[in-house]
Amino acid sequence: MKTMKRYVSFFMTALLALIWAGSAGAAVLVQCPGDINGDAVVDNVDPTRNVKCMHLGAGDGAITLGDGRPMYIFSFSNLTGIADNPATPGDERMTSGMMAATFPAPKIVLDEGDEFYLTLTNVGMMMRPDLFDPHTVHWHGFANAAAVFDGVPDASVSINMGSSFTYYYNVVDPGTYLYHCHVEATEHMQMGMLGNLYVHPAQDGTPYTYQGKTYTQFAYNDGDGSTGYHVDYAIQIGSFDSAFHDASETVQPLPFALMRDDYPMLNGRGYPATASTMPPMAPMMANPINGDSTQPEHSLVTATRGERVLLRLSNLNVTRFYTLTSPSIPMEVVGKNARHYRGPTGKNLYYKTHSVTMGGGESMDVILDTTDIPAGRYFLYAANMNYLTNNEEDFGGMMTEIIIN
Repeated sequence: MKTMKRYVSFFMTALLALIWAGSAGAAVLVQCPGDINGDAVVDNVDPTRNVKCMHLGAGDGAITLGDGRPMYIFSFSNLTGIADNPATPGDERMTSGMMAATFPAPKIVLDEGDEFYLTLTNVGMMMRPDLFDPHTVHWHGFANAAAVFDGVPDASVSINMGSSFTYYYNVVDPGTYLYHCHVEATEHMQMGMLGNLYVHPAQDGTPYTYQGKTYTQFAYNDGDGSTGYHVDYAIQIGSFDSAFHDASETVQPLPFALMRDDYPMLNGRGYPATASTMPPMAPMMANPINGDSTQPEHSLVTATRGERVLLRLSNLNVTRFYTLTSPSIPMEVVGKNARHYRGPTGKNLYYKTHSVTMGGGESMDVILDTTDIPAGRYFLYAANMNYLTNNEEDFGGMMTEIIIN
């Protein structure tokens, strides 16, 4: 009965949204220098500027949890590359963003020196048409030159349903960051409006030799190659309170004081789906327009023996601190919260450990050196055994695999 109500609710609200878009016109305005058709793609490149653009939609959707249970979410979708078709009534960017929310939110990867134009369009809540929640993008840890682009509603703006706003960032500091919606932050972050974001340093592409190996990719502008790596993976810690999500979907009072997460995840999945490169799919778990997966990010780490692996770890959880452990492969911490671990005299302050603990809003850059590690399968997982579950299902949750070939 609940599934049938979900389908009826979705299609009725989808129909109403299409009628609204066709009659009133969706106010979608993408600002991107060099973009000629509003799809947030730079068509006319200015060689004097490093311009990058992206278009995000903010709305709702659903995912499949590690035990197969569907769960209602709020999050962002990637609308980059979608231009409005004048021959089609309504705005294709609005309809493409409906029920297309992904968890985690679309990954943002930039380079130091970029000018980044990020347009956010609030496409509305398809499963909850009674909600008129505005949304924002808050680049956590980024020092904005102007508060209007910070995404905190107290000092900037929030975007109402059917509207768009373009954030501008002059990207000058490399490192691992994160982003989220800052409107009613506890609710919207618990519902899934969280994403990976990191910035490559200007040093990338310049060869440096460190401990007998030459690197062209780095976590930071180290000047000595000490943060060099061969492959990197962004892994975001997160967890959901199923009762809170169910209350939101069924229009019940939200139990903030009782919030207790029972589905720990890495990159929006519980083990064993964390270690699968195939996106999990289920009815109502994908965009009904284009069929895109709502959980595109796996956490499987693969490397060839002898390579150095950079893990870009972040935590945007609103209820707990989490500890990740790698018992077989030491982790060398080279940065935290998008800051290089280096002292005022230039001395590297890196340290090796088998576990790292992060609270909500923290990130860490750690390097796994596989030089002396035999080929095989290893694990990265939460140190608290009760977080290795998909609710009541054991051998799941916050764990993934590291494959050394």
